[in-house]
Amino acid sequence: MPASGRTRRVRRLAGRALSALLGPVPLTRDQALGASERISALTSLVSSAEYLFDQHRHGPSRLNEWAISRDGYAGYGRPLRAVLDLASDRRTATALHAARVAVGSALLLPGRGRWRGAGALFLGVSGTLLYPSLRYGTDGSDQAAIVVQTATGLARISSSPAVKDALMWYVAGQCALSYLFSGWVKLLGREWRTGDALSGVMRTRTYGHEGVWRLTRRFPRASRLVAHGVLALECLFPVLYARGGALVRPVLGSVLLFHVANGVVMGLGRFLPAFAAMYPMVMYTSAPRSLPATADRDDRLPAVAGLLALGTAAASAAVAAHRRATVLDHPAPGGRVTTRHGNTIAYHGTASADRTDPVVVFVHGLGAIPLHFSWYTRALNEQGRQWLVPGRAGYGASRRGATGPYTLDESVDDLVDLVSGAVPEGRRVVLAGHSLGGEIARRAAAVLGERVHGVVYLDSSHPDQLHRSNQQAENSAKVGGALRTVAVSLRLGMGVLMSTPSWVRSLPDQVRARALTETVDSRVWNAALREWEAVERDFGDFSGPLEPLDAHALVLSAQHTVERDPDHLELHRELAAAHSADRTVRCAVIPGSDHDDLLTDPYHAARAAGLLLDFLAESTGTAPAPTTTEER
Repeated sequence: MPASGRTRRVRRLAGRALSALLGPVPLTRDQALGASERISALTSLVSSAEYLFDQHRHGPSRLNEWAISRDGYAGYGRPLRAVLDLASDRRTATALHAARVAVGSALLLPGRGRWRGAGALFLGVSGTLLYPSLRYGTDGSDQAAIVVQTATGLARISSSPAVKDALMWYVAGQCALSYLFSGWVKLLGREWRTGDALSGVMRTRTYGHEGVWRLTRRFPRASRLVAHGVLALECLFPVLYARGGALVRPVLGSVLLFHVANGVVMGLGRFLPAFAAMYPMVMYTSAPRSLPATADRDDRLPAVAGLLALGTAAASAAVAAHRRATVLDHPAPGGRVTTRHGNTIAYHGTASADRTDPVVVFVHGLGAIPLHFSWYTRALNEQGRQWLVPGRAGYGASRRGATGPYTLDESVDDLVDLVSGAVPEGRRVVLAGHSLGGEIARRAAAVLGERVHGVVYLDSSHPDQLHRSNQQAENSAKVGGALRTVAVSLRLGMGVLMSTPSWVRSLPDQVRARALTETVDSRVWNAALREWEAVERDFGDFSGPLEPLDAHALVLSAQHTVERDPDHLELHRELAAAHSADRTVRCAVIPGSDHDDLLTDPYHAARAAGLLLDFLAESTGTAPAPTTTEER
């Protein structure tokens, strides 16, 4: 064959291969609906069959035990909790799973009747009821199945093509957003940007695989290439809608292979059918209307959704601006102090010059706000004690004017300058810090010297915790990514979507509104991220020992903190041991308390505040030593 003939043949073959790889998938409405319906039914069938054939894992001691999980639904109405209690009963759950196997099997059969809609809706509703008691291990697959089943069920029941198309557009949009958000959240993590995430995931107990981990260590360049490929695939998933769905085949083929790999390596096999059930609707909605299969498709939903998104974005920006103005408008009584670094530190509370008793200065933790101490300040008010609650630079009404890189020493200097500027000469202070605030208070106490009467450590951080606490070291890698995600989300105006955290609802009534406003301000999370990066550097370089302090000390630990991490109890004891033996030094564990509700839970905060008041009375000699059952 002449060279020119071979060239033409190669070009024809290449053209056919390219046309097979690129271009839309011309599914009709019924074809896409039926395919999604059957694949999703398979997901539920497998899920329920696993439950029925492996019920010994779901006995009274199982991790998913509803008696434990139901605490997360305490804020919901009693009727809903009663329904969930019934659905989580073992006999009811077994009956529902058996019915789901039967209905899922029936939906795998051919047919187009409306009965299929009822079956799909049953799978969606029953999955929703069962999910709260069996959510561990599903990792999002059951939620994806519920979305598809609810939409396909409603589409089957409806006789309107426009309604069917709107529901199919909804599922396709959910699919695109799932990958898009997953990718952009990964992008915020340093390990994904550097390409080291794959190796890190493969060494975890939950999703790890020793063989693959060894390969990532042996071939680091290939590992980074795979990690960046996953990142690009998820972040750019919506490109399959470009140019009339020209890229729908390679994109969906790639994510399908991604889920196959996850199933084999990470044990996430249920993800494959759960997300693949969305793909037929993505194919249907991404194909151009010039094709016969999609000529009658109704595309009004994306346009309406786009307009609503623009309106929501504008409203979110307005709400965020109003909240920012509210946060920066510092309430009275209180004041502001400009520190040596040019930071403006706003504080709440008073310290008068006509008294001689110590002023309690509270120091909040990382990502917290001054209003976290509201139960404590209320208790001090009842006893006639004076206090100050400043916000660090970037929190609340406090502003950061420093231009250089942030270090923990900056916050220490700010606290020292605050005491010098807001507490009258002749009055000493008790520095009371929670979490990171405890470490900042300890360092400031060393600088303030005789002005410090005592230091109160409220489930405090320790500068050696990243070295000596395995739990703290393991969690440190997750903290930065979580803070960065929240900060970016709030900067994008998503604070209006944030529900009121349970700890805000636990604060006194009169401060809840402002507490929520301060919490959803992106400045708080930007400051927290800045501080966390400094903590990692600072704590990572710590070589000990702790600097001795000639001041009284009260060390309060949350029971759940020291139970989950016994190393932390030893670190807390070291904080106490660093104080002079001839001073009042007390240590206590608050029973039943967690790290945060030591401040925000009314019961636990009252116990801790009572110990604080007893400590003040004892160390100042105004009352006999306290007697508490928690003291140790």
